[in-house]
Amino acid sequence: MSDIKKVAVIGLGIGRSHIVEGYLPHPDRFEVAILCDLNDERLNAVGDEFGIKGRTRDFAEVLAMPEIDIIDICTPPGSHFELILQALASGKHVVCEKPLVGSLADVDAVMEAEKTARGMLMPIFQYRYGDGVQKAKRIIDAGIAGKPYVATSETHWLRTAEYYAVPWRGKWATELGGVLMTHSIHLHDMLTYLMGPIAGLFGRVATRVNDIEVEDCASASLLMENGALATISATLGSTSQISRLRLCFENVLFESNHEPYSPGQDPWTIVPANDEIAAKIDAVLKDWTPVPIRFETQMKLFHDALVSGGPLPVTTVDARRALELVTAFYESSETRTEVRFPVGPESRKYKSWRPA
Repeated sequence: MSDIKKVAVIGLGIGRSHIVEGYLPHPDRFEVAILCDLNDERLNAVGDEFGIKGRTRDFAEVLAMPEIDIIDICTPPGSHFELILQALASGKHVVCEKPLVGSLADVDAVMEAEKTARGMLMPIFQYRYGDGVQKAKRIIDAGIAGKPYVATSETHWLRTAEYYAVPWRGKWATELGGVLMTHSIHLHDMLTYLMGPIAGLFGRVATRVNDIEVEDCASASLLMENGALATISATLGSTSQISRLRLCFENVLFESNHEPYSPGQDPWTIVPANDEIAAKIDAVLKDWTPVPIRFETQMKLFHDALVSGGPLPVTTVDARRALELVTAFYESSETRTEVRFPVGPESRKYKSWRPA
């Protein structure tokens, strides 16, 4: 394959993981040509580590580079909206870390900008990739699992005061939210990826673990469009960290592994109701090809979409669904009422869920 896309990575915190997991495993698809970061020490450390000579502190300089095909935005969340719009306006393809933006109004504005942009925008939801979650997806899509009954999502992680010593973390203006935005958003995306859209949510948020502006604990009761019930719990105060999905269908029980940062990988527990269902599962998985986890597969599928013109592996529709859940969480917690989906301009939190 000769269609190698040149990438500029903006922000070298999580951006370093994009390089290691997403781009370096695919030298026939990507070349990281430019690094951009406001921290000179980090910029030079990452550049030296991977032998990347192109380095700048100026995002506008990157926008003007005709040789760059993809701008990968890995900056703090509060900067995403403006950087995405500028990158799309420059004609580049765009990758952007979660959360994509800070309100439903902003994501709707981004989706409007996409309609006239030459480039394509892919939000990051790397936890969708791995053998476990993809096997579950294939079984469900094949109709083998049957009627969905209930699901639970647990994101129980630990973040201490040391974590929040980074100036932009824990603040509404720069992190845009707490555990819902930067931690449990992954597992919540996996929940809807496998169980379908949400119809209604009653949720609560609280700040109980750290002395920060944003929430670090959350729980909710959900009604899915297909009639299933789901519960969500999330905290940053768990001394033992897990990410766990448990999905009960008519014919199959699925439970993810408990690895905090790679719940999509095997082993998953997949329990068929009987021998007939087990045989159907064996048949649908007989030609299984291993799915590398996280960024490695998402970036490969992104390149496939750019070259073929086919669908993106993750879209702004997916990102909107994730932010719709967040919006409903904050609105429900404030009003003590159930929020029905879809969530649109009628919501008091549509333009911003942040406190006035």
